[in-house]
Amino acid sequence: MATSFFNDLLQTLTERGRSLLRLPREPANGDLTLLAEQLLSEKGEASGVALAETLLASYAAATETKRLAFLKLLADRFGADRAKLDRALEAYRADPDDEDAIRALHDAAEARRQELIRRLNLAPGGTASLVKMREDLLAHLREESALKSVDADFRHLFSSWFNRGFLVLRSIDWNTPAHILEKIIRYEAVHAISDWEELRGRLEPEDRRCFAFFHPQLGDEPLIFVEVALTREIPGAVAPLLASKRQPIRAQEATTAVFYSISNTQKGLTAVSFGHFLIKQVAQDLKRELPNLRSFVTLSPVPGFAAWLAAERQVELSDALDDEDKAALTLLDDPDWHLNPEKTAHIRRPLLGAAAYYFVKAKTRRGTPVDPVARFHLGNGARLERLNFLGDPSPKGLAQAHGLMVNYLYALDDIEANHEAYARAGEVIAAASVRRALRGDRTQRVLAALPE
Repeated sequence: MATSFFNDLLQTLTERGRSLLRLPREPANGDLTLLAEQLLSEKGEASGVALAETLLASYAAATETKRLAFLKLLADRFGADRAKLDRALEAYRADPDDEDAIRALHDAAEARRQELIRRLNLAPGGTASLVKMREDLLAHLREESALKSVDADFRHLFSSWFNRGFLVLRSIDWNTPAHILEKIIRYEAVHAISDWEELRGRLEPEDRRCFAFFHPQLGDEPLIFVEVALTREIPGAVAPLLASKRQPIRAQEATTAVFYSISNTQKGLTAVSFGHFLIKQVAQDLKRELPNLRSFVTLSPVPGFAAWLAAERQVELSDALDDEDKAALTLLDDPDWHLNPEKTAHIRRPLLGAAAYYFVKAKTRRGTPVDPVARFHLGNGARLERLNFLGDPSPKGLAQAHGLMVNYLYALDDIEANHEAYARAGEVIAAASVRRALRGDRTQRVLAALPE
């Protein structure tokens, strides 16, 4: 009700401002830059809201080329006011203890586009439009490095607008309105939902749950959702969880809550993290509802493992693989290897050993785990609990990870300590079984094998 009232108020202000400025109701065909400059210089509240709506509507109606030109202009012409910044720096250097000088320097260092984005956010539907604008920006970020500064400003503002205090957790079930359920089908990014009957199987049984975060300014558009299976044990494969003819259990019989699919729905909110809040709150809510639950785990994909392993197999002196491992892993070149028991027996040990190295020792240039899903869960305070050989033998699972899946354990009493160890020292908290799969220091084995 409060959100509806606020939106109605903004719409009223927009109409008044439109009349004052004699702005057209249809998207303007004029210069987006001129609209932006006018919006930044406007003092009136009603006229400012009207200009913001006009600029956003004009941007949405523009061609891709014009939208890109506008985004590049945000980088070129809407950064910090250099003259103002120079004056503020001079005043600060003259008296570094002057609070007014410090405040003036802070204000002068802020890019003008940040204030422009704030003003655009005041338009009716402004938040959703800005999320879409950043989605456009991300599509060009790799080729247009100048846009990185614009993206940094978007992320800075979005991290405030989408912090946990503004998010609403809702339970999604088979009785949820159909227009929201349609979005669950559309946005499912881990294990695709083919039709309504399959969705029903994930939501209606007593041993299934689904939760989503919503933001008041995005209405019924979920930001992220998690699908949960209630089980008697930690699962090592996803097929039994998704089987259409499986036998559900009573929720009170479950000892384990399995987060088997987590999907972000808004590309424009990439790198604006709220998934860790979702998992922790869902775990706490489920624990209150079902005190018999003892374990909270994921059954997670490993999206980069196959590509990493392919590259590692080509390295002459690999720290992760010895010659024996490489010879066994040539069997992966057979697309049907997973259907042959003899081949799977030969592949299992070296594959799991390589996987243990991949998670525990392989690092990015920043010193973080190379796997993006691992970075997410370990950063949340989870423990790498188990490596699951052929946990997902679907075409997608084989292509991205040779069927490998992993369990991350969210031990509620250990989450904060694990998070601190990872955040401070980059320590990968892993179960003993994972570390045993490393089979010693491969670097030393390779060196020992070299001729003197």
